[in-house]
Amino acid sequence: MARTALVTGGSRGIGASISKTLQAQGYTVAATYAGNDEAAAKFTEETGIKTYKWNVADYDSSKAGIEQVESDLGPIDVVVANAGITRDAPFHKMTPDQWQQVIDTNLTGVFNTVHPIWPGMRERGFGRIIVISSINGQKGQFAQVNYAATKAGDLGIVKSLAQEGAAKGITANAICPGYIATEMVMAVPEKVREKIIGQIPAGRLGEPEEIARCVAFLASDDASFINGSTISANGAQFFV
Repeated sequence: MARTALVTGGSRGIGASISKTLQAQGYTVAATYAGNDEAAAKFTEETGIKTYKWNVADYDSSKAGIEQVESDLGPIDVVVANAGITRDAPFHKMTPDQWQQVIDTNLTGVFNTVHPIWPGMRERGFGRIIVISSINGQKGQFAQVNYAATKAGDLGIVKSLAQEGAAKGITANAICPGYIATEMVMAVPEKVREKIIGQIPAGRLGEPEEIARCVAFLASDDASFINGSTISANGAQFFV
């Protein structure tokens, strides 16, 4: 029987590539989204992947949404916590609201996504937790104190869950993408994009599919002894 995977923020950008790659590998995939109904509907029409709308920053909404997914598709075996936002500003100009919005989505959102699924994984003796962090959670970034803090915190979540879940057949790992050729990055002015690429030894942006293949590996049985680890996929831009 096919395993079921939940991908938050799974209908656009890196998340969409993850959803499609897991589907191609035989998983039954549910993709969440926060607000763009048109994009989600188009994604479902093109791929056949069911989409579900909820805000990962809200625990009750996440719990209800997860219950609906499991009612529709069966118990969730793989969780890819990919949903995230940015609210960039230099620290001296950053507002408490900009700080809190990013914390609620990128950090608390991981708790809200994994926590309702965790008991079922423990009972069944299998689970894969994969958190999409960021190169900027490893090295920091100007005007991203809020974002970098959440992405670094996500790594702490993974390392702790790995220790708690290992005896129950659950792995928890993170992926830290560098700069990827998503719609958001490609919308950056060309001169800025060229400057970014100039900092990447590989001489190019990453492709969303390259991150998706990392996810597919970590979700597979082949990765059962990899637990609490971080894959840095950044074209040699930064080493840990």
